[in-house]
Amino acid sequence: MDRQHIVSDMHDISAGLRHPDLKQALYDEGAVIMADTLLTLHGDAHRARRRLEFRVFRKDYFHWYERTVFPVTVEASLRDDLAAGRSELVDLGYRVTMNLTADFAGIDRPAQTAEETDHLLGLVTTFSDGATMVHTTRPKDEVRAEVRAAIADFEPEFLAPSVARRRALLAKVEAGAAADEDLPRDVLTVILRDGDPEEFTPEVLTREIGFYLQAGAHSTANSTIHAFHDIVTWAETQPDRWDRLRADPIFFQRCVHESLRLHPASPVAWRSAMCPMHLQGAGDVRQGEMVEFRLAEANRDPEIFGADADVFNPLRTVKPPVLPFGHTFGTGVHTCLGRDLDGGAVPRGAVDPDTHPYGTITLLLRKLFSHGARPDPEAPPRMATDTERASWGHYPIVFDVEKAWS
Repeated sequence: MDRQHIVSDMHDISAGLRHPDLKQALYDEGAVIMADTLLTLHGDAHRARRRLEFRVFRKDYFHWYERTVFPVTVEASLRDDLAAGRSELVDLGYRVTMNLTADFAGIDRPAQTAEETDHLLGLVTTFSDGATMVHTTRPKDEVRAEVRAAIADFEPEFLAPSVARRRALLAKVEAGAAADEDLPRDVLTVILRDGDPEEFTPEVLTREIGFYLQAGAHSTANSTIHAFHDIVTWAETQPDRWDRLRADPIFFQRCVHESLRLHPASPVAWRSAMCPMHLQGAGDVRQGEMVEFRLAEANRDPEIFGADADVFNPLRTVKPPVLPFGHTFGTGVHTCLGRDLDGGAVPRGAVDPDTHPYGTITLLLRKLFSHGARPDPEAPPRMATDTERASWGHYPIVFDVEKAWS
């Protein structure tokens, strides 16, 4: 059996994740949904795919997204929960982030009904189960069968109509009957317009869009719930902290970044050596051997984050080049494409709070707290039991009008 090397030093991880001869390996078991997707490609193929899909981030994309797409999607997702005065944050988080991710990926939801959202969410949740196969506690063949069934449902019901609508719009642009500005700003449109049809076979296209849906919805929803819990727990110990959270959105984002540091979506990154090498922090690595980069452990290094590195403390300072959320979004060529979409831009010096990109997690949480969202005192939250990852399985909340922000 090949040896496995462990790297947990923050700086050694930075160097290792940038090594060109280490190939992504964490998602090999989830090939049923992850094969040939952006996250699993390597070398020239990965660079070409990333360059292509990065075109979705056209000029002013984040400003446009946060002020145009986000408010509409969130209002629609929250409407029934606000009317009921309560919600379940795992379900709500998935519904909101799935809809936001679908906007980014390019999947239409023409009916705009709760039933349509729930159906797509069920498919995306199954995709997530497949992608994180390595950490499942269920029989893996059972999970793979469920993923294949979900793909067979997703392609004709959601992907094919979305492709057809975009091809029709692209034909109008080509004929001069519409302008580029009329095209949706999403990954699917970029692929259909500029991608190589031989590369994006129907199977690969389905997995690529499925990857975006599950990666965005799964990781963003879990990060949102962790941040909600951390912020509430921290603020409730000193009520005046709520005043600062309400008045200072830049500080609020800092709280989100601190929670992201403590709860990376993936606690580890796995890489397989493409050739023999000497790796900083791991020593000599033979071809085919595995290197495990312990992101969660590095994110709690007291030498970098202080003696209270295991504690949620948004008042801590971190010296550059280390980011406030550590390695949560990865480093190098496989840095999460949605980092700025989820986490926003890291403030550098004084920034204008009216134009600063906050990211969807901060914006969603501020929206929830503005309506007085708090944990349900009569129904304590509990962690998920079907995965080895630290994820919330059930988190009831109430909307307390007396605690709503004016």
